[in-house]
Amino acid sequence: MAARSGKEPPNAVQLNQLMCERVRKELRCQKLHTEYGVNPLQRVHAIAKKPMSWHDNIEEPADAKFLSVIHDAALEPTKKYSEPQTESQEIGWNTTPLIQMDRTDCRLFFPRRKTEVTKLNCSYGKRGRTV
Repeated sequence: MAARSGKEPPNAVQLNQLMCERVRKELRCQKLHTEYGVNPLQRVHAIAKKPMSWHDNIEEPADAKFLSVIHDAALEPTKKYSEPQTESQEIGWNTTPLIQMDRTDCRLFFPRRKTEVTKLNCSYGKRGRTV
């Protein structure tokens, strides 16, 4: 492998210029974030406090904005949005029945009935299964 010819390592002044240029570029592209929020898509896990710890037993006032964000994130989609946001949400979005249920109409109401077989199975289950 041949050595580079005519290329000298940078001296202290050139290294300082390179560092200043790099810092200028970083400061130009850097953005300082000062407001933080809770990710509504991720569940927050509660960790149990230590019962004998004095600093964990200090009561702190609840932050109303934080609590509202947490409660809004936990709502189901029908309460969050007025219409479905995805194709899969369209299935089952409207859960109200199309007609009212009439228990006297035998065409639409099928209650459970006991027969001899189900009575026998029920009594067999209550007696206990001894083999």
